[in-house]
Amino acid sequence: MGSAVITARAAATFEPAGRSVATARAFVRDTLQGWGYTDVIDDAVVLTSELVTNAVVHAGTAADVLCLRAEDGVRVEVADHYPEREVPLQSTAVDFGSPDRESGRGLLLCAALASRWGVEYTPTRKHVWFQLDLPDRPVGIRSAGPLLPVESLPVADRRIRVAVAQIDMSGAVASWNEDASFLFGYAPEQVVGKQLTEFAAWPQTPGTSTGIAAALQLSRWEGSYGFRCADGRVVPVYASHLRVRDTGGTPSTVCLMVRDDERAVLQSPVRAPVTDTGESRSADPFEVFIGSPAPDDLDGLLQRTVERARDMLDADAAFLLLATDDETELEVRATTGLPSARQRFARVPVEAGAGRYGSARMPAVHEDLMAVEGAVPLLGGTGMRSVVTVPLKVEGRLTGSLGVAAEAAGRYTNEEALRLQFAADRIALAVESARLGELERLRRGSLSFLVEASDLLAGTLDRDQTLALMAQMTVPTLATWCAVYTIADPASEPFLSYVLHEDEDLIDGLKALLSRIDPPEPVPSPGARVWGAPTKAAHEAALRTSMRSLSSDAPLSMANSTRTTLATAAAVGGETVVLPLVARNRVIGMLTLGKPSDDHFRQEILELAEDLSRRAALALDNARLYSERTAISQALQRSLLPPSQPVVPNVEIEVIYRAAGEGNEVGGDFYDVFPIRDGVYGFAIGDVCGTGPEAAAVTGLARHALRLLAREGFGGPAVLERLNAAILDEGSRSRFLTLLYGELHPQEDGSALLKVVCAGHPLPLRLRQDGSVQAAAEPQPLLGVIEDLELYEEEITLAPGDVLLCVTDGITERREGTRMLGDDGLAEVLANCTGLTAGAVAARVLRAVERFAAEPASDDMAILAMRVPEPQTI
Repeated sequence: MGSAVITARAAATFEPAGRSVATARAFVRDTLQGWGYTDVIDDAVVLTSELVTNAVVHAGTAADVLCLRAEDGVRVEVADHYPEREVPLQSTAVDFGSPDRESGRGLLLCAALASRWGVEYTPTRKHVWFQLDLPDRPVGIRSAGPLLPVESLPVADRRIRVAVAQIDMSGAVASWNEDASFLFGYAPEQVVGKQLTEFAAWPQTPGTSTGIAAALQLSRWEGSYGFRCADGRVVPVYASHLRVRDTGGTPSTVCLMVRDDERAVLQSPVRAPVTDTGESRSADPFEVFIGSPAPDDLDGLLQRTVERARDMLDADAAFLLLATDDETELEVRATTGLPSARQRFARVPVEAGAGRYGSARMPAVHEDLMAVEGAVPLLGGTGMRSVVTVPLKVEGRLTGSLGVAAEAAGRYTNEEALRLQFAADRIALAVESARLGELERLRRGSLSFLVEASDLLAGTLDRDQTLALMAQMTVPTLATWCAVYTIADPASEPFLSYVLHEDEDLIDGLKALLSRIDPPEPVPSPGARVWGAPTKAAHEAALRTSMRSLSSDAPLSMANSTRTTLATAAAVGGETVVLPLVARNRVIGMLTLGKPSDDHFRQEILELAEDLSRRAALALDNARLYSERTAISQALQRSLLPPSQPVVPNVEIEVIYRAAGEGNEVGGDFYDVFPIRDGVYGFAIGDVCGTGPEAAAVTGLARHALRLLAREGFGGPAVLERLNAAILDEGSRSRFLTLLYGELHPQEDGSALLKVVCAGHPLPLRLRQDGSVQAAAEPQPLLGVIEDLELYEEEITLAPGDVLLCVTDGITERREGTRMLGDDGLAEVLANCTGLTAGAVAARVLRAVERFAAEPASDDMAILAMRVPEPQTI
C-alpha cells in the first residue's frame, strides 16, 4: 500500500477444493466487517472469489489470502503455488479477452473495481494483489444561524424531549436517559447491554446507503431512521451521532434523538460559505436549495430535497418520486407530511390520466383535488387539496417528479410552479448522479449476493434443504417474510411447502393464514406480480378477532389469540409479490415475498429476487430429479438383492455386502444363498465387470438364472455353462463374470459337504481348527468370454470348527498407494479368526479391509463366510 502504515493484517490458507472459494469469501467478509470497512466489502468479496477460484479450481493449488488494513483503504493479496507457469515478458501486452471467458476474468474485474492492482510472478508462485480505497467520510462542520424574530422560530407544541444514549465499541447501549425512557417506553435496565440494532429500524437494502454499523463509526452523523418502541410501534426520529473517546482512549458514540417533526432541535443549520476576506462568495444554486454540506447518500439527498421544497412553498407535505428505467412508473423515494402508507417504494404510473395534467412529464398545478378525483393517485385519502408537481429531467429524459401539497384549496399558482421547477432543475443532475451511484453499489452488492446464493444452492441436492435455503436467503435481505409453494406435476395444485418470517414468533400464525387462502395462480410469465390475497385475508381476520374481543366476557385465551392475529395482520399488511419458479419450461412452484404494513418493494430488489428465483428454481428441480432418480434406483436395486437368507441346519452362514458409489445398494458384486431341495442349498458369490446400473443388470440375470437352473436339477457345471450362454446372448450389453457357485449338503455326522465350481473368481479359503489356511478349489475359466466351456465340480468337506471364506476382488484388491491386501493378506487375516463364529469372521475381515486404506472403497465388496459349528458338550 505504498507508504501507508499497516494497522492490521489477517491471513489464511485454503486447500485446493471447490468449497474453499466460499470459505475464502467468508474470511474476507468477516475480516473487513470486523475492521469496520463495510464500504468496500462487496467489491473485495467479488474479487477474492474470482482470484481464489483461479488458484484452487483452475491452477489446482492451495491459495494464500492476506488482508492488510491501512487508514485509507485495504489491500488483499492472493497467491497460488502453481510450479510450471510461464513467466510473461514485461513487453508483452496483457490481453484479458472476453469478459465471459473463464481465464483472465479475475484480472479484468481487478482492473474494473480496484483502485490499484498488480501481478507478481516467481518460479513457484503467482501473486495477485488489489487495493480498495475508502470513500471520504463526512466529518462534523461547525455552523451558526443568525438572530431571528420570535415569530420565525420553529414551533414546538409540547415539551421538547431529547433522548440521549451512549453506544460502546461493540454497538451495545451503555447509558440511557430519562427522556429516552419517556419517548420509547423502555426503562434503562431493559436497554443497557443490548445492541442498538435491536431497536433501530434501519434500512436493510443490500449495497445501498450507510448501514448502522458504519454510521456508528463516523466522527459525526446526522439523519432520520425509525425506532422500535416498547409497545411495538416504530416511530420516526431525527438523530445526531457524535463519536467520542474517554480519557483511556476507548471510543464510543453519543446518540441524540428527537421526534422527527422536532428535527430543528438537532438539525445542523446551513451557513453560507465565506471567502478568506470575509465576504460572501457567489453561492451555487444547488447549495442554496439543498444546503451545504449536501448529504453524501441518495436517501439523505432526497429527504433533504422534500423538506426544502416543503419549506420553500410553505406546504403541508412534499414528495419526490424517481422514474424506473423504462420511464413507465414512478417510485416513491422520499416524503414528508404524508401518512406512512405513502412511504418508500410505492409505485404510481407516469401517465396517470389523459392530457397535460395527467402526465408527470410536465409541470402541473391542481387548485383543488376534490374537483378532479384521482388526479394525483399518491395523495388519495390524505386530506390534501392543492398540489403542484414538476418533473426532474436530465438531458431531456424524465428521471423523477417533485411535488408539494397543502390541505387548503387554491394555495398554488403558476408562480409557485415556476419556483419549484427552478429548484428541480438545480437538483436533477445531482439526484440522478446519486441514483446511479446507488445503483452501482446495489449492483455490486447484488453480484456478491448472487455469487453466494448460487454457491449455496449448488451445494445440495436435498429438496427440503433447498427450500430452506431459498427462504433463508430472501429473509431478511430481500423481504420481511417469504413462502415457497411447490407444484409436483402440471395436474397438481400448488402446495405450501415452506414459510419463514424474520420474527420466528410469527411463523406459525403466518403459515396458518396462508393455509386458509387459495394459493396464487401458477403463471409462467417472468417477473414479480402483486398478490393481494394475504393482506385482505389478514385484515378480515384481524377485524373479526377485534369484534369478538370487544365482548366483556372474553376469556384470556381469546385475548392471546387476538394479539397473535393482529400481529400476523401487521406482518403481512404491506406489499406481497409472487415470482414463478420456472425450470425446464415448466412452473414447478412460486416464491412469495412480503413486507409488513404499508411497506413496498423497490424495483431493484424485485429484479434481484427474480434473478434469485431463476437460480432457485433450477436448484429445486435438480433436487426433485435427483430424489426421483434415487427413489427409482433404490427400488430397482432392492429388487436385485436376494430375499431373506435361509436357515441351514448345522451350518452358520454370514453375508456382508457393500456397493461402491453414492446411493447404490447393489452393483457388480452379488451373492445368494437359497434352498434347492430338501437338505441341499445353493450358494453363489460373483463379480460382474464394472459397477453401477449396467453391472447390476447382469447381476439380476445371473442371480435369477442360478436359482432357476439349480432347481431344475442341473449340477454345478451345467448351471454355469447355461448361464454363460445366457450372458453371451446379451450381445453388446454382455459383461464378463467371475463366479463361485456351489451346493451345500449338511451331513448327519455334523460336517458339511460342499460341491463347488470356481469360474475365474478369487479362490475360496478354508480355515481349519489348527489355524491353517489353504485354497479350497482350483481356478477355472470365467463366464461371458468364450462359448464352449468345460467346467468341473470339486468337493470340499468342512469338519466341525472349519470355516470357508468366499470374497470378491473388491476385498483382495484393496489398495493403499502401491500396497495391496492380496490373497496373502486375506489369508493372514483369516488365520487369526480361529474359534470365531461366521458372523465374527466376516466382520473381522471387513474391518481389516476398511483399515487397510484411508480412502473409501472404490469397488464393490462381498463376503460370504460359512462355518460348521463344533458340537456342544454337556
